[in-house]
Amino acid sequence: MDRTDKKILAELQANGRLSVTELAERVGLSLSPCHRRVKALEELGIIKGYHADLDASQIGFNFSAIIFVTLKDGDKKALSNFEEKVSDIANVIQAQRLFGNPDYLLHVVAKDLASFQKLYDDSLSALPNVQRLTSTIVMKNVVTNRLLPL
Repeated sequence: MDRTDKKILAELQANGRLSVTELAERVGLSLSPCHRRVKALEELGIIKGYHADLDASQIGFNFSAIIFVTLKDGDKKALSNFEEKVSDIANVIQAQRLFGNPDYLLHVVAKDLASFQKLYDDSLSALPNVQRLTSTIVMKNVVTNRLLPL
């Protein structure tokens, strides 16, 4: 990846709706080479997709929590089973496996506290192989969806 590829990534990261023509102009390339580079970055998996950045509270998700998950067992089958089931819960907007204890960090959104409690009781506590769930309510988002420093 060279400096031009990084310029392309920075521009698309800031505005994924740029046309290839606009992008080429911003990075100082002609249309065809710019298009080839974008396609190559997509094929390599560096560009994973394009999406809209939504404001969760504007669409009714006014509650968010972080949940630390400690599993009973750490064998491959237990981890795989947990990851498969947690991936099926739509309100889990990010799940990260951690080194050490706890085993996972989940970012969860809900409409309100009552919705979160139902989600917690019905879905999260029913996840396989869970020894302990520890949750904390997010008071305020300070940095979200920060662009990668290219």
